[in-house]
Amino acid sequence: MIGSPRTPRPGRDRRARRLRATPGRARAQSATAPRAAVVGGGIAGLTAATALAERGVRVTLYERDTRLGGRLAGWPTRLTDGTTVTMSRGFHAFFRQYYNLRALLRRTDPTLSRLTALPDYPLRHSAGREDSFRKVPRTPPLSALGFVALSESFGVRDLARIRPRAALPLLDVRVPEIYDRLDHTSAHDFLEAVRFPAAARHLAFEVFSRSFFADPRHLSAAEMALMFHIYFLGSAEGLLFDVPTEPFPQALWDPLAHRLDGLGAQVRTGEPVDEVHVSDQGGFTVTAAGTGTTGTTGTTGTTGTTGTTRSTYDAVVLALDPSGLRALVARSGSLGDAAWRDRAARLRTAPPFLVSRLWLDRPVRADRPGFLGTSGYGPLDNVSVLSAWEGEAARWAARTGGSVLELHAYALPAKSEHRQIQDELLGALHRVYPETAAARVLDARHEWRADCPLFPVGGYLDRPAVRTPTDGLVVAGDTVRTGLPVALMERAATSGFLAANTLLARWGLKGHDLWTVPSRGRSAALRWAAERAG
Repeated sequence: MIGSPRTPRPGRDRRARRLRATPGRARAQSATAPRAAVVGGGIAGLTAATALAERGVRVTLYERDTRLGGRLAGWPTRLTDGTTVTMSRGFHAFFRQYYNLRALLRRTDPTLSRLTALPDYPLRHSAGREDSFRKVPRTPPLSALGFVALSESFGVRDLARIRPRAALPLLDVRVPEIYDRLDHTSAHDFLEAVRFPAAARHLAFEVFSRSFFADPRHLSAAEMALMFHIYFLGSAEGLLFDVPTEPFPQALWDPLAHRLDGLGAQVRTGEPVDEVHVSDQGGFTVTAAGTGTTGTTGTTGTTGTTGTTRSTYDAVVLALDPSGLRALVARSGSLGDAAWRDRAARLRTAPPFLVSRLWLDRPVRADRPGFLGTSGYGPLDNVSVLSAWEGEAARWAARTGGSVLELHAYALPAKSEHRQIQDELLGALHRVYPETAAARVLDARHEWRADCPLFPVGGYLDRPAVRTPTDGLVVAGDTVRTGLPVALMERAATSGFLAANTLLARWGLKGHDLWTVPSRGRSAALRWAAERAG
């Protein structure tokens, strides 16, 4: 449902779409409040736990790691100079279109003062081309026209070579219809069919596709088209974004954990869930193994020794990455039906990626952007100057006269030789920012991970939806099919709210309003043309 003109909007886009919550009681009675387990403490799990606890549900959140945040977690590490700093799995952009994620963060930061805007999002190719979004208008179709007018890699002549009929699906992206049209085509093949210019493809579309940690040849074109809609032609929020002013734990998750505690929820970190069993009497038994203690609030029927708990709940939210969900479903034979379990077993993980964080003995040039997307520099996909915007890094740089940089490499071969890739990233940095070649690396941390979802060609129907065949069991995460135009962190947050809303409606409790970018193309004429072409 579209919000009325009097409805406060979450951003500048007047066409943002509001999905009204299911009505119900404002809060459960404490004596009869339902019990819910949330498995996974990333964005999706924290969102679901918060949304449920705000309605009086007795929530226990299980996280296998010792820290919250999932792929945005952070942890302390001690540098050789004795400084304790926070390491993480790398840079994330908080776009203005992330209405539901930002709504979650507003629970503890109403004005989003713990986020700060980066003034630009430049993209640079090794051949010398560079594009910027700083001066591109934010409102479609001026955004597309402005990009063409200002771009070094996409000119008017390139626009004339594009096959209009092949490109029309980009102009009317709807969910889930876009998956019916393009899920069985790779992003690479779709751009070939459109005759999208190679230079612009490297700088724009491949940067987007690799933000999914996937090679364009292995990424569904539907997912890429959805990204194009969310960030470019479907939304008036633009392509600029915010970043946290401090590391993820301090800026985001510690305050949210404190709020959950105040709402009566229990957060159990360091406790991986071994099994979820559907009870014959209804409800679920969750078996967890970790270093936590037994007999905690929010659960009943707790048995076992310290470090192993079996607790009963009325509902369960599975908010796990693909490998975690796949493994837990395999261990929990009573969940879902055979078809659902088979689909879970087919979930795939994206190729490995590397985050290298470097503490240098000198600053980079003052005009270097806080974030730079790159193409043509070997495995290097982007460079962040953390000390330009993150408080902890800035304080270290001010004290030492150095700088803190972060390098990302996505979609790496499964058998990559780690030291070789790390050295290649450093060499690429020297090409991108030549002043760093003379710098001494005082300290470095390298995070190799391979746990992000892959959105392969033809894989849409294997992805779980929020609802499952088991009543009271719901799924959340950035892998989930939501039926809404959301992606990446926003899909995680949105699915967490959807999972909570599904359970709240079951108990007669009021849900939470959601917002998305427009659910279809903005031009009626282009929508008509796209329908005719389809």
